[in-house]
Amino acid sequence: MQVILLERVEKLGQMGDEVKVKDGFARNFLLPQKKALRATKANREYFTTQKSQLEANNLERKKDADAVAVKLTGKTFVLLRQAGDRGQLYGSVSPRDIADVITAGGFTVSRTQVPLDKPIKHIGLVPMHVVLHPEVRVQVTLNVARTEEEAERQARGEDVLAEKTEAEEVVVAAEELFEEGAAPKEVVEGEEKAEGEKTEE
Repeated sequence: MQVILLERVEKLGQMGDEVKVKDGFARNFLLPQKKALRATKANREYFTTQKSQLEANNLERKKDADAVAVKLTGKTFVLLRQAGDRGQLYGSVSPRDIADVITAGGFTVSRTQVPLDKPIKHIGLVPMHVVLHPEVRVQVTLNVARTEEEAERQARGEDVLAEKTEAEEVVVAAEELFEEGAAPKEVVEGEEKAEGEKTEE
């Protein structure tokens, strides 16, 4: 399908460009989001008459986005999630989760403004982009942790998982020091007596 872009669309083109896109992409995304018009004769004429207004609106939105970008750039947002000992999350983090945590932090962001290249499945600090406007992207950091305390330690640069692994190694080393069945004799006999008494009752 041939469409006229009403704003800059990443990897497609600038406002006013006529581009050929897949029908599904146009019908499901570009047209309903008012990012493009079908490239018909009537729409071309409409775009020509509305171009200056569209450009003015775009500039206004970009100015607003720039103002938010100044405050948002470099911010870190904490997202608490359940995870296993090795830091593997019980379910990945979605763009909606990220948008919710940024909005809770005082910046209104929708899930469509949080593009994720790959799903987040581990705890840790994750740098990512938020698209405030087609021409304004800012970098923020998502601090994915199991607890507030763990999030603070990660923010300080500590590797919370390395510590866990060392603790696990200590436990394993301690277990290796004792042989199987090498418990103190008295304890074993005491348990046997107790059990014997119970059976007599």
